[in-house]
Amino acid sequence: MTFINYASREINCKIVYYGPGLCGKTTNLQYIYDSTAPQAKGKLISLATETDRTLFFDFMPLELGTVRGFKTRFHLYTVPGQVYYDASRKLILKGVDGVVFVADSQEERMDANIESLYNLEENLQTQGYDLAQIPYVLQLNKRDLPNVVPADDLTGELQKKHEPVFEAVATNGTGVFDTLKAVAKQVLTELRKG
Repeated sequence: MTFINYASREINCKIVYYGPGLCGKTTNLQYIYDSTAPQAKGKLISLATETDRTLFFDFMPLELGTVRGFKTRFHLYTVPGQVYYDASRKLILKGVDGVVFVADSQEERMDANIESLYNLEENLQTQGYDLAQIPYVLQLNKRDLPNVVPADDLTGELQKKHEPVFEAVATNGTGVFDTLKAVAKQVLTELRKG
């Protein structure tokens, strides 16, 4: 749910990066944060355990032009990948404007991808959203590893509604901004309709 601040003439949109544990959600946000000019970003807040897994969320406002004279600010979040943080996942999806599903391309992670995608659909429904109606992008991450599922097979298994699909290597930035731009463009298109 987009938040409009009339006093500061800002539209605030929320984009959530979703996916299984260790698929690269935090790496995506870290790359975006590190590559964004200081004046265009807020503070990156990361809560992690000693195993370096995201426990709660990363938050980063990112300004992206104007809509009807209002500055647009994107708040980027990741959800914890581990299933036992499902309550946090649901909470982070509250008020979402767009979702990026980050899939781990490794063969042995296919079941985790499918389980996480099913969990996303379920959690969106509990928040009153329908994946078929929300701005959504699929990212096939870790394409640089030797044991990856062919992109066409992964897409065939995970694509839900002919959403844009991007191959990525979040550690070096390949596909990271393409993914963000695609979901941001969809969110802005929805904003302009309303």
